[in-house]
Amino acid sequence: MRNQCLRLLLLRCHPPSAPHISQVHHFRSFPSSLLHAPAPHPIPIPFSLTRHFTSSTDPAVELPKPRADQAALIEIFSKPEISIDAIKSDLDSKNVIVSHDLILEVLKTPNIDPDVARRIFYWVSGSQREILSCNSYNMMIGILGGNGFVKETWELINVMKKKRYGVKRGAFDRISERFMKDGAIDDVEKLKAVYATRFGGRKSKDVAGGDSGVSDCVRVGEIIRGQVWGDDVEKELKELGVEFSSDLVKGVLGMLGGDPNKALIFFRWVEDSGVFKHDEHSYNALARVLGNEDHSQKFWRFIDEMRSEGHEMARETYVSVCKQFLKKKMIEDAVNLFEFAANGVNKPSVEDCTLLLKKIVASEELDMDSFLKVVEVFKANGNAFTDNIVEALVKSLISVGRMNECNSILAELMEAGYVPSGDVQRKIAFKLSKYGDTGKALEFVDKMMASFDYSPWISLVKGFCEEHNLDGASISVEKMVKKLGASSCGGRPIDLLVGAYCQQNRPLGAYKFVKKMVNEKFLRPRHTLYKTLTRRLLARKHFKEALDVMCMMKNQGYPADVDSFIPYLAKKGTTEEAVAFTQGMTSKRSPAIPFFLRLFEAYLSAGRQSQAHDFLATCPGYVKDHADVLDLFTSNMSGAAKKKAADVAV
Repeated sequence: MRNQCLRLLLLRCHPPSAPHISQVHHFRSFPSSLLHAPAPHPIPIPFSLTRHFTSSTDPAVELPKPRADQAALIEIFSKPEISIDAIKSDLDSKNVIVSHDLILEVLKTPNIDPDVARRIFYWVSGSQREILSCNSYNMMIGILGGNGFVKETWELINVMKKKRYGVKRGAFDRISERFMKDGAIDDVEKLKAVYATRFGGRKSKDVAGGDSGVSDCVRVGEIIRGQVWGDDVEKELKELGVEFSSDLVKGVLGMLGGDPNKALIFFRWVEDSGVFKHDEHSYNALARVLGNEDHSQKFWRFIDEMRSEGHEMARETYVSVCKQFLKKKMIEDAVNLFEFAANGVNKPSVEDCTLLLKKIVASEELDMDSFLKVVEVFKANGNAFTDNIVEALVKSLISVGRMNECNSILAELMEAGYVPSGDVQRKIAFKLSKYGDTGKALEFVDKMMASFDYSPWISLVKGFCEEHNLDGASISVEKMVKKLGASSCGGRPIDLLVGAYCQQNRPLGAYKFVKKMVNEKFLRPRHTLYKTLTRRLLARKHFKEALDVMCMMKNQGYPADVDSFIPYLAKKGTTEEAVAFTQGMTSKRSPAIPFFLRLFEAYLSAGRQSQAHDFLATCPGYVKDHADVLDLFTSNMSGAAKKKAADVAV
């Protein structure tokens, strides 16, 4: 009766479709002992691939640029010998989270060096074997076979056979093309035989008793896809005389992936007909098919049934269905799937959790309930959040312009036991001040102030300065002084802020802030900062303020910035300014003769003889009567002026 209802549903919804053979998805298991052992220290290379690598003869095309983590992973493994510790250190420093999707993207990289691909694959198989899938293996044998490594290709195919992985069309085409080119005809035929049985089941015999080369799985799938399900279909299936094994049923369900209704009917029929008792493999195969539907109600009913029958969701199923949910922006379903899998034996990995949280924070609307649910499930399974996870989430927030939500995200993670390291605090402080708004950045400071050390403060100020947010930077420096004391803030933070003011041609703003911090907070800037500020003030003709900076320098024991003032006075300054500078530059009665000589020389070199004489007239007698001063002025007189001066002297 149940089958009859399903037939009626199919008659209403699906007209007959032309038969065709499609590729199916298989269970993802894991490689045999060939790749089970953890990689030694450093990683050995059992065979060298470089000597066989051949470049394509196709016309040059512009290849797509790999994403940052993809390029970083390739760069790390480009070193011929690298230790396990070095790999982990490089991954952490480059913030690379190795996941199933990342490995696939790396193996898909055009013209990837086969040695590099093998090192990556070998390392992952030894350290994170759960993230390798059937697709991963097919990509790897495609690289090996496509570069002429016959022996190594067959070794890996044998590993795949033991794990019930089939050779997929893309890998088959790439390998067979290279084998044909190299004249390895026997290997081509052998590969065809492996490919023909990729769905499981034995080959059928044709009428003449010969081997048709078409698997039982393909024949069953073609019958079902070629017509509306009915008594005729069931009769044909029974007359095939095939043995409905777990592999065959799984393969047929994979072939029917584009038609979930037919897949479900076939699933029910094989058990109702008594030809097969469903196992965990077949349940998971149908779960992957139903997970591709736009509406998930049928999928959820089915996986509840699967668990009630005592079967667990395979990791391959979780990865496949979750990927479909996320692709279709079905965030709530993806979160529920994560919870379902976490309550089973094959729990999602840390990378799975990270990926899901990244998708949640980058979705069109941030659903904090979904985020919190994943956090709670992850924690309940005995996991702990790490800096790598948080940094990945921050990147996602920035990518969608949502950095202002960082405080809320961080609060939930800290509630779950996460304690941000100083390095993460530094990175978040910088990115909040650069990509968020001032209020959120300062809110982060207030929440984390108890654990803030010097570095996060610097990063906060730097982020504000790079974003030209001088108000935020100023407030941050003031808070930093209050928290750490003036003695800790007279260097880089005030340098950054003054530099940012000057870049915006606002030296007066920098002067006012420095004066406030020096007078009220007893800040002691570096000598170089005072000199920079003086030079920028004089460039804008703010002589009075520059002179005040000189007073601050004197009060803190620094010498006057003569190098900045003399060029200004010689080229632009007035006599009154020269007198004011001379009187203010030293606590003594008057500066020494070398200073006056230097200033007079600067006046005369700038062609301002009249101003030089005016200033000389204001100088004390010991300056006017000094022989070196008189010689300097005499040497710059014209011939007529010298004769007149001599006549006067006589």
